Amino acid sequence: MEFLDPMSNILFILLFAIALVTLLKSVIIVGGREIAVLERRWFGKNMPQGRVIAMPGEIGVQARTKGPGLHFVFPFIYKSRKMNFIVIGENEIGLVESIDGSSIPAGKIFAQVVTEHDSFQDGEAFLRNGGQKGPQIEMLPPGYYRINSALFNIRNVPSVMIDKGQIGLVTAMDGEPINTGRLLAHKVDGHSNFESGELFLKNKGQKGPQSEMLLPGTYRINRDLFHVDIYDATVIPSGKVGLVTALDGKPLPESEYVAKSVEGHDNFQNVSKFLEAGGQRGPQFDVLKPGTYYVNPLMFKVELDAVAVVERGQVAVVVSNVGEEPEPIKSLVRETALREKEKLTPEEIVELEKRHDIGIERYVVPKGYRGIQQEVAGPGIYYLNRRAFMAYIIDTTNITIDWDESGDTKFDPLKVISRDGFEISVAVKVIIRVRPDQAPYMVAKIGSIDNLIQHVIHPMIDSSFRNQASSTSAMNFLQDRQDEQKKAEERARLELEKYHVECVSVLICQIRLPQELMDTQTLKIIAQQQQAMYQDQQKAEQTRIATEKTRSEAELQKSLVEAEIGVKIAEQNKQKAIRFAEGEAEGIRIRAEGEAKGIKAKGDAEGSKILAIGEATAKAYELQNKAIGQQGVTAIEIAKQIATGNIKVTPDFLIQGDNNVGSLLSGFLTKLIADKVAIPPVEKPAKES
Repeated sequence: MEFLDPMSNILFILLFAIALVTLLKSVIIVGGREIAVLERRWFGKNMPQGRVIAMPGEIGVQARTKGPGLHFVFPFIYKSRKMNFIVIGENEIGLVESIDGSSIPAGKIFAQVVTEHDSFQDGEAFLRNGGQKGPQIEMLPPGYYRINSALFNIRNVPSVMIDKGQIGLVTAMDGEPINTGRLLAHKVDGHSNFESGELFLKNKGQKGPQSEMLLPGTYRINRDLFHVDIYDATVIPSGKVGLVTALDGKPLPESEYVAKSVEGHDNFQNVSKFLEAGGQRGPQFDVLKPGTYYVNPLMFKVELDAVAVVERGQVAVVVSNVGEEPEPIKSLVRETALREKEKLTPEEIVELEKRHDIGIERYVVPKGYRGIQQEVAGPGIYYLNRRAFMAYIIDTTNITIDWDESGDTKFDPLKVISRDGFEISVAVKVIIRVRPDQAPYMVAKIGSIDNLIQHVIHPMIDSSFRNQASSTSAMNFLQDRQDEQKKAEERARLELEKYHVECVSVLICQIRLPQELMDTQTLKIIAQQQQAMYQDQQKAEQTRIATEKTRSEAELQKSLVEAEIGVKIAEQNKQKAIRFAEGEAEGIRIRAEGEAKGIKAKGDAEGSKILAIGEATAKAYELQNKAIGQQGVTAIEIAKQIATGNIKVTPDFLIQGDNNVGSLLSGFLTKLIADKVAIPPVEKPAKES
């Protein structure tokens, strides 16, 4: 091979180098996740005034890009610059701002939507189809995009994420103006929870706070078009009730305090339905019960209130601020009659008035009318709207009111002055009761139990005892406590009937008199007690004497028994003597008859004599016994013996005592002595010789 000369070699090397450089400049190698942005530097048209991105044939940074791969371009005419893909991560969106394009119309904030630009990856199609310079409504969802960063500025922003128990309040930065007098924009359809800003604006969505909200979830929302504020959902805890105030809607009539109830708003969670149904601005009649509610706080203000709890032994008297105005009584009766489909006579109307208690208190009205409701609420839990209804809890069990020195009572003991000028302290207990059916009328009359106690019962009891004390002395007031209590109770019962309250009892617990008066009374009582003590001692001595007598009688009981036995023995001896005398007389008669056969004249005469004497004696004993008794006969015999000196008259021992014990003992001794006196035998007649 023939070697070239040095000049030829240099030229060859130079040409080779130029060819190599030209080749390198004409080839563009783009990586897998890259794009190449071209800039045309020579040989082309100038861009129109105001443009910064060149179309084909124009000098400048080109709108088109080169994707991954090997590309050939004219060397030295185009200059390439490699860029990475635009990456939109998960839970992110890409907000696009065009650096070039036509101008946005006056009054608009966002560029109009154009088609066929393949998510801004075809810059030439974007500009060719009238794409506008500025913020774009369309967004880029998560993914990889071959976007010309020289034409489009991409900002990665997180998606709108609303957790459980939260809501998203949306404010549109662009759109139609809100209607005059409204706080929130009206609802438009089709924007898919504000994810389609194009449809929102196309359907004439209004600029400003939106009535619609975002519920828990993830949303791809153009943050430049819609500003989202996260709020906690409205939570009504157990034992509470939510009172709602609407900040927008129809005006509330002057005569009404609470807005009328409307339907279909789903517990105030659907603003558009509330407004379409004619919802009124102001305090609402409906309430929110315990739970979680997605309520728009820009439309509804919710305040927590305690539920109304009526315990056992209580009723709630309800005062309604809503409903029809009470009509005259007769009209109300007639209306009630029509409702009951009755044709009533005047007498039946009067009876109907009594049945409905109409006329007892004008402000106590049936259900549906404004005023104090005739029907009370029994024990239970009520989700009561305190703006529409006021509940007065009334105890229907016994209520005790005390006037004493205890620290937990409302009133001190009553201080009254007696007629004789002494100050008396009286502790009093009053027990009252309100029947459930009378509770509304009590509320209409006085308002509440506390008002009843403060303004009726306390002045009445104080006045009653002052009047009673001033009409009697202090000591009599103390001694006549039961009568004073009865008088105070009768007066309280009559007075409380006017307020539809039942007086159960009035009790005087304690009466305190001045100490000097009590000292005098104490001395008097001590003297009376001493006198009674002396009388009791005297009775005790008398009892002791009687006891001693009883003991002596007990000691002589043996002697008394022996005397009683002696009396019985004497009675037997007497019977024996009588029988013996009768036997002897009968024997004499028989013997005399035998002897009479021999001595007829004398025997008959003598026998008759003896027989007459025996019969007379026996008959005499019997007659004496019947006439004067056994003791009398004995006494006669004793007298005979005393006369003959056979008996000692004065006893060796003499015992006397109460209850005729001495007389009884003397009788027993007499019988004993009589038993020892021998009855003289009947003389036998002499035998005839």
